[in-house]
Amino acid sequence: MSGLWNVIREFLVNLFAFDQAHPLLFTQFYFWAFFALVFAVFSLFHSKPLLRNGYLFACSLFFYYKTSGVFLALLVFVIVYNFFAAKWLYKLKKEGWRKFVTTLSVVIDLGILAYFKYAYFLTDFVNNLFGLSLEVHDVLGEFLNMCVGASVFRVDAIILPVGISFFTFQAVSYIVDVKRGKIKPVGNFLDFGFYLSFFPQLVAGPIVRAVEFVEQLHKPYNLSRRWFGIAVFWIMNGLLKKLILADYMAVNFADRVFENPLMFSGFENLSALFCYSLQVYADFSGYTDIATGVAMLMGFYLPQNFNSPYKARSTQEFWRRWHMTLSRWLRDYLYIPLGGNRNASAGTFIIIAAVAVFGSFLSGSWWVAFGVAVLAAGIGFWAWRKPCDRKLITTNINSMNTMLLGGLWHGASWNFMIWGGLNGIGMVIYKIWTKRSMGVKILIISLVTLLCGTLSLTLHYPVWNMFFVWTLIILSGTLVKALVRHCRPDRQSPALAWLDRAWDIFQTFVFITFTRLFFRSGSNLDPALANEQAWNTAKNMVNQIGGPWDMSLVPSMAAAHWQVLVLFVVGMIIHWLPERFKRRYRLAFSRLPLFWMAVVVALIIFFFCQFITADLQTFIYFQF
Repeated sequence: MSGLWNVIREFLVNLFAFDQAHPLLFTQFYFWAFFALVFAVFSLFHSKPLLRNGYLFACSLFFYYKTSGVFLALLVFVIVYNFFAAKWLYKLKKEGWRKFVTTLSVVIDLGILAYFKYAYFLTDFVNNLFGLSLEVHDVLGEFLNMCVGASVFRVDAIILPVGISFFTFQAVSYIVDVKRGKIKPVGNFLDFGFYLSFFPQLVAGPIVRAVEFVEQLHKPYNLSRRWFGIAVFWIMNGLLKKLILADYMAVNFADRVFENPLMFSGFENLSALFCYSLQVYADFSGYTDIATGVAMLMGFYLPQNFNSPYKARSTQEFWRRWHMTLSRWLRDYLYIPLGGNRNASAGTFIIIAAVAVFGSFLSGSWWVAFGVAVLAAGIGFWAWRKPCDRKLITTNINSMNTMLLGGLWHGASWNFMIWGGLNGIGMVIYKIWTKRSMGVKILIISLVTLLCGTLSLTLHYPVWNMFFVWTLIILSGTLVKALVRHCRPDRQSPALAWLDRAWDIFQTFVFITFTRLFFRSGSNLDPALANEQAWNTAKNMVNQIGGPWDMSLVPSMAAAHWQVLVLFVVGMIIHWLPERFKRRYRLAFSRLPLFWMAVVVALIIFFFCQFITADLQTFIYFQF
């Protein structure tokens, strides 16, 4: 009898205890057992909105506890504070007080994010600026130790809570939308808590705004036979992306190369970079697909977060297709308040100054600040001399600032700033490039190619070799496009239109993939060491890719990694399939009889098991 009790007790301890090494993931059996239990109880009172929402709120809190442990208290604080702050804000009549409450709430929400995410960066910045030797100290951990009267929590390191960037951004959007009059405060605490903590999207998005979700809270539960099939499809589709594409390529190839680039050839480094570009998409969009399907089964609909981003023809279009809820958040709560495409604001210049200072600190050279200052002065002189261009200039500056801050949102690393800056440069150049004639384009890219080639031959730096090869490819493509349009002036030719689109997609994909080098190098690192490690990884990969290649070894290296490379090609082909074709097989699956749907799901799960690694990989965006 005692043996049975010990088994039961151990089971209950494992069920309710938090294990930091094994958070509750969509790819674990325990999550699906958890969801099956949640859904079974949910079905008993799904028609009673208040009881349903309160129950799902409690389930979401338990889910976050199993994912983040004691940080559940932080989530509860954010929920409680923003619930009452919005009510307070709504009752105020004087605009000055409304601005004060809004500012206070945004500062508190973003201050929480900054404390956990940028403590190491800010401490290093202050130490270098004033010659101090301050060390990071977890004030929250010390406070909790004081509360429990024992040294339970670490105080010598600050651990980033899972999903903090997502639920704090949701809280900010809620407060600001109440201030703008786009939505009234949620009247019931259980409803608001459920909105801010809904477990399918809690830890990695999408970022759900109140105006998109609150109206669903009291709608009658409705899950038709067709929508049930669509929900199951999204779950299977997400698991396929995560387990087969993302995890397999990461464990068997990409992670190995990024961990030690110098151990691999230039071809392998370049292949790993392209594989990571597909991996990060499959990983993140896979999470979103699963979250969408799980939410649909409970009668709730999440906003679209991805729309085949590698079909984009420009960097600007890419960011309309990639992490769409973050892109819209940055547009509505950062880009437009900065002045958008209207004018520059005080915030525009404050960000420029902050970027100059932070860039100098992260790079370890005040020449960066000097360079930014000279560039800003040059742009200001241009705007002063040509008032007709001011709108174009301020629009591009605000876009650049938005992308730089979007990079820093991912982490306080020099590499993340470079990644955001490159995407901003890509967007700005595209806006300017599209307004130029074909002759001007050929002239510009010819001069840039000549410059890169000269630097490559004289300086012998691998980075210039990379730039030379890439600009040479762009020049070749531009010349071909000019020749075809000269010979076939009918631009509506289907074949010409297809080739033109394919070339633009190829260029955009390669550019976005190159920026991923800096994104991946800054990920999965101890915040205390992130800057140096990330920069060294990126530098080593550039040196390998841009260094000399032994082409005779490329076939044997490709053969050694043929499974991963084939998987990459198959994944990209599926990604590039027309949306109407994907919609057909999605609907075909949803219309299957339940018996055959169950058979297909069982076969897919069996297929998944062949790819599951011994140690399941966490979702990449858990760390953001």
